[in-house]
Amino acid sequence: MGQTRKDRVFTALLWAAAVSGLTTLILILVEAARVHLPAHTKFGIVFDAGSSHTSLFVYQWPANKENDTGVVSQALACQAKGPGISSYTSDPAQAGESLQGCLDEALALIPKAQHKETPTFLGATAGMRLLSQKNSSLAEDIFAAVSRALGRSPVDFWGAELLTGQDEGAFGWITINYVLGRLVKYSFSGEWIRPLEETLVGALDMGGASTQITFVPEGPIRDQSTQATFRLYGFDHSVYTHSYLCFGREQMLNRLLAGLVQGSPALLVRHPCYHSGYQDTVAVASLYESPCVPTAAPPDLTRNVTVEGTGNPGACISAIRKLFNFSSCQGREDCAFNGVYQPPVRGRFYAFSSFYYTFHFLNLTSGLPLAAVNASIWEFCQRPWKLVDVGTAAQDPRLRDYCASGLYILTLLLEGYGFREETWGGIEFRKQASGTDIGWTLGYMLNLTSMIPAEAPAQWRAESYGVWMAGVVFMVLTLAAILGAAAVHLCWLQH
Repeated sequence: MGQTRKDRVFTALLWAAAVSGLTTLILILVEAARVHLPAHTKFGIVFDAGSSHTSLFVYQWPANKENDTGVVSQALACQAKGPGISSYTSDPAQAGESLQGCLDEALALIPKAQHKETPTFLGATAGMRLLSQKNSSLAEDIFAAVSRALGRSPVDFWGAELLTGQDEGAFGWITINYVLGRLVKYSFSGEWIRPLEETLVGALDMGGASTQITFVPEGPIRDQSTQATFRLYGFDHSVYTHSYLCFGREQMLNRLLAGLVQGSPALLVRHPCYHSGYQDTVAVASLYESPCVPTAAPPDLTRNVTVEGTGNPGACISAIRKLFNFSSCQGREDCAFNGVYQPPVRGRFYAFSSFYYTFHFLNLTSGLPLAAVNASIWEFCQRPWKLVDVGTAAQDPRLRDYCASGLYILTLLLEGYGFREETWGGIEFRKQASGTDIGWTLGYMLNLTSMIPAEAPAQWRAESYGVWMAGVVFMVLTLAAILGAAAVHLCWLQH
């Protein structure tokens, strides 16, 4: 027997109630997930405030961490316009404003809903270390200006700090071993495992004002001041690390020129590391602005001197050696230079930053034998300036300095750190690994992700649970209403 008109109307009302209840429930649960559940990907921002420039890096990692450490990857790299923040002593506010362009790029990448929960850090390295030594008040003014600028941005700004040289070296070591998969690997069985310690590589970093060496030595580290320890992915690590302030590329070049000026009271200074035919005028006072240059300045700082290149690599090496104190380590196998303790180098090393940029320009990053590298640098140094400057000097103002930088790297690695012909092949000169820039910032982010919650805080989970329960209650009441209405309808039909 067919349905009556009343039956059809009542059935339609039941279906409408059911659809309305389920739709409302779905909307409630979607809203709860959107608002209260943690995002699948988290982000972090790190500013690398170096001596010559500032770079910004955005890192991302899944909300669920592995053994309390985020599995982090690089999402953005941006170089801020202008010099390093230590250069803004006459106008500290400009130091903060110089970071805005890169910060805008980062904010455009990160979902707006996550801006307020994105941890943001600024780490300053050797340039600010030198300024702090020279004038701590000016350094504090710059840090204050940077903190004000970043504190106004819609991110979770955790502060600006001066990194120690030891931290800079250790974080660089973490970075390269992480991107090479030497700290943690995902096994075929679906578990995270720790690779063998023998596979860990050392890190050689060089900025404008300092240089760092970090590695795991074969035996115990006998000088605790050179030991860095940290915990990542549930495992403890201990490395040897030392940072040499004033031995970065720019400070080395400045010290080298100042030494030649001091040794030549005349107005003409012959520079063996500059190409023959090169000539420039230098204000003597500018050489003594850095704390790295000895205080024994010439009596007349107001004079200018003419610097003339001679293109003599042998004399250039002799001048570079004067920047080191090798005699303080005579007879000691566990000493580098300047009396600094260092165990013998061991294993493979990655050399980045100015190590890479210098050797990349000289076309020496392809793993050539030491003899070939040495011969290539000598040949370059002996080229006349007219053959080196083929219209590129305006684009690369460092062109005159690649000879000195190349010979300095050889001197530092061989006579300073103790690499030999048989261990030279273990050094790789790289800017990136696995698509990630090599430097201290990723290691810094990895270390700090241990302090960032892996999931929503407890109150978020409680709120989500409350909303979810409200949805369940609503669904139960809706179904009860439908069943009740159906029961009433059946009773009505029977009567």
